[in-house]
Amino acid sequence: MGVEHSTPGLLLLLFGFLGPVMYFIRRAQKGESIFVRRIAGVDAVNEAIGRSAELGKPVSFSTGLTTVSPILYACLGVLSHVAYRAARFRSKLLVPQYNPEAMAIVEDVVRDAYRDARRISAFDPQSIVFLSESQFAFASGYMGLMHREKVGSAFLFGYFAAESLILAEAGQQVGAMQVAASVSPEQVPFFICTADYTLIGEELYASSAYLSREPIQLGSLAGQDVAKLLFVALILIGTAIATWNNVYPDLSISNLDVFLREPWPNFFQNVTGGAQ
Repeated sequence: MGVEHSTPGLLLLLFGFLGPVMYFIRRAQKGESIFVRRIAGVDAVNEAIGRSAELGKPVSFSTGLTTVSPILYACLGVLSHVAYRAARFRSKLLVPQYNPEAMAIVEDVVRDAYRDARRISAFDPQSIVFLSESQFAFASGYMGLMHREKVGSAFLFGYFAAESLILAEAGQQVGAMQVAASVSPEQVPFFICTADYTLIGEELYASSAYLSREPIQLGSLAGQDVAKLLFVALILIGTAIATWNNVYPDLSISNLDVFLREPWPNFFQNVTGGAQ
C-alpha cells in the first residue's frame, strides 16, 4: 500500500516521526553540538586498541555472519574508526570474513581508513581474511587465527548465531580484551558472560554515530530518539483512553485508531465541524 492510500491521520503521524530526524540532521550539518549519551562499550574501543598497541599484539575485528545489510553498514562506521586508530598506532589489523560480498566492502573501508591516517603503504589486503561461508567452519577458522596471531584485542560487531560463544571463548583463551555488539537477543547473554564490554541491540547502530561524529548519523540518532518518545506518548495516551472507556463506558472517548483510520472526506468534515 502506497502513500496515496494513506489517511490524513497516518500522514500527520509520518511527518511527526520524520520531522525530528530532518530537524536534527540539519542542526548537525550546521555544526551544532548534538548530545549522545556515553556508552561504556563504545568508550572501551579506544582503550582496547591502545592496549594492543602497548602489548605489540594485533587487533581483530569480526562482523560474524553479517551479510550486505543495514547491520553491516552500522558496523562499518566502527570498523573505519578501529582501522584508523590501528593504523596510527602501527598495530596489525585482522578482519576475518564470512561473506564474500561483505568482504569487498570491508576491504574498501579499511583501505580508506589507512589512507585517512596517511598510512596507506601499511595497508595489507591479506589482513582481510576470508575464512568460510559455513557457520562453524568460519568459527573454527576464527579460533585458529586468534591462537596463531595471539590477538591483543578483539571486536565482535554484527549478526551472530550459535557460533557466538565459540568466537568469544577464543578471545578469552588468548587473553584478548573483547568488545562485542549484537542485534541478536539470543546471543547477547553469551557476549555478556565472555566479553569485557557488550553493546546491546540498538547501541550497535548508535556506536557508529558516536565514534564517527558524522552529521547525518548523529542527526538521525537524535531525531529517532525524539520520534520514539512520540511513540511512547501515543502508547500512554491510547492506554489512558482505553482505561477511561472501560471504567466509564457512558462517557467513552474515541480511540486514537479511529482518528488514524478516518478517510479524507470525513477527516476534513470533522475538522471543519461539518461546515459546507
